[in-house]
Amino acid sequence: MKTKNLVLMALLIGIGTALYLVIPGINGGMKPDFMLTMMFIGILLFRDIRSVLVMSVSTGILSGLFTTFPGGFIPNVIDKTVTGIVFFGVVLLIGKLADKLAAATVMAALGTVLSGSIFLSVAIFLLGGDFPFMALFLTVVLPAIAMNAIAFFIIYPIVLRLAQRSNYVPAPSH
Repeated sequence: MKTKNLVLMALLIGIGTALYLVIPGINGGMKPDFMLTMMFIGILLFRDIRSVLVMSVSTGILSGLFTTFPGGFIPNVIDKTVTGIVFFGVVLLIGKLADKLAAATVMAALGTVLSGSIFLSVAIFLLGGDFPFMALFLTVVLPAIAMNAIAFFIIYPIVLRLAQRSNYVPAPSH
């Protein structure tokens, strides 16, 4: 892993954290997760398992530290790690198609569905079954899907251009 790539991953995570902190909470304080969007961008840029694990675990830890959901630290770490690995698997499976903006945006939206579902399931399991999964999914995860997909569609091409200008060490399929 090159230092330049680690710095770019840290910048992506930092930008995601800043966005996460300034976005207001909805439905009792829960927030759409722009850290997830930046994690997806990082996985698309750095397509090796070590980078994916670094991005996923660090995104989960930071997201867990700043969550407004009661008891949300552990669910955040679990959901980001699992989502990152699954997202990486899909990227490997579809190969060069993942380089297309439309396909990558759909993957980011589906990744948000997976992340939200895992987060809510783990949180409900750990905290007891008093939270209505479907109501939380419809009021928090559904808007997050749209917001993350739109943000990804706008931010990903910009980050790609900036990364290419900085002569980052590209992913093997780029």
